Amino acid sequence: QVQLAETGGGLVQTGASLTLTCAASGRSFFETATGWFRLQPGKNREFVAAIKWKDGTTYYSNGVKGRFTVSRDNAKNSMYLRMNNLKTSDTAVYYCAGSNIDCLGTGCYEEVHEFDYWGQGTQVTVST
Repeated sequence: QVQLAETGGGLVQTGASLTLTCAASGRSFFETATGWFRLQPGKNREFVAAIKWKDGTTYYSNGVKGRFTVSRDNAKNSMYLRMNNLKTSDTAVYYCAGSNIDCLGTGCYEEVHEFDYWGQGTQVTVST
């Protein structure tokens, strides 16, 4: 059984940093990818970032590019999201997701349907 567990959420002030961790169990994503999505009240689940585990190729939404960094540790079967210079607009529930797809080219892993496994989410709240 594949399980993804997010940790690291919390309440921070604007400009602060936070690191989320996604621990995977039940399978390796070495041949595919994992990603981060977020859900804000009244909105659809939104792509944040993704990483291909074999070569470390990363993908980011325009809204977080330059502020967020996604990484993975193959030995620990874990993925991370380092979030710097947080804004109130980053407030959301952040979800870890695992894909069975080995996407080639650009624009990969930006859609919910590209992922087959989901964690329960972790709340990130950024206050002024």
